[in-house]
Amino acid sequence: MSSSPRFDLSQTDRLLSTTRSVRKRLDPARPVPAEVILDCLRLAVQAPTGGNGQAWRWVVVTDAAKRRELARLYRESGRDYLQSANDQASHPQTRRVYESALVLADSLADIPVHVIPCIEGRVENTPNVASASHFGSIIPAAWSFMLALRSRGLGSAWTTLHLSKEEEVASLLGIPYESVTQVALLPVAYTTGGDFRPAARPPVENVTYWDDWGSVRGV
Repeated sequence: MSSSPRFDLSQTDRLLSTTRSVRKRLDPARPVPAEVILDCLRLAVQAPTGGNGQAWRWVVVTDAAKRRELARLYRESGRDYLQSANDQASHPQTRRVYESALVLADSLADIPVHVIPCIEGRVENTPNVASASHFGSIIPAAWSFMLALRSRGLGSAWTTLHLSKEEEVASLLGIPYESVTQVALLPVAYTTGGDFRPAARPPVENVTYWDDWGSVRGV
């Protein structure tokens, strides 16, 4: 019998199934203490990395002027795309996603903390195995960070639109562009309103293949 302690599966499953992309329910008025961010990052860096590289770096932006500039670059990068995608969306859930993304684009400057997960090195024009290892050493940590936020009453959303202006963002924040890759921009704030619910997703039996691509089986 395993000696590992059991987790409360009901709480663990609720955390995993209700950590949503939060955009419209981020509270711009409530300050986020630096120690809360650091607590969440302490958990984040426990995530596995390729080759025990530990090459993640985190840029936490609280300066109002820099947040305004990040928001400007974000809107410049993708607001027109979001508006066009929203106008063309036919599925109600997809439309709600784009509508909330537009709200975030317009309110990003007011969100009290922006966190940019980074990883040392760049992988342009490299084989897929190198890219997968590279990003696989930062994305699990960033997701752990978002789970830790959720468990403390905060929310965030995985956004990447600013990456089309990555070099300008690097200049703004002093990130060494030639040797460090930005992976996302995570707006962080306490959340408002009630609790979050699991999202509608297709049955995993329909998207899980056994031994051969396209080979599905029932429960």
